[in-house]
Amino acid sequence: MLQDLETNIEGTIEESAIINGKVSIGKGTIIHSRTTIRGPAIIGDHCTIDPHTYIGPYTSIGDNTIIRNTEIENSIIMEDTHIDCGRRITNSLIGRNVKILGHEQNIPKGHRLILGDMATVTF
Repeated sequence: MLQDLETNIEGTIEESAIINGKVSIGKGTIIHSRTTIRGPAIIGDHCTIDPHTYIGPYTSIGDNTIIRNTEIENSIIMEDTHIDCGRRITNSLIGRNVKILGHEQNIPKGHRLILGDMATVTF
């Protein structure tokens, strides 16, 4: 479905944020500066994508989600999720109302996650 996506920007994109390819950004969503989004990708309504975040191709992010300081690609992130882990998440399915938090800054690693609703993960 993402391959047939048409670009649609209804949210706010701050200066120096980079949007490449077919990307849909929902109403009330804020894409902060120093963020890169590479399509095809969908970001729902009322999301916050903070600086130093990379959203890669083939990624879908549900409504009311906050992502900061994280790299995500080829993944589905359901609504009401908060990700702030300083890591790379790939090929993952993350349920509703999930928290993924990180405290240590080690050598960058990719993580593949399949998490149900209301899970909490701390790296």
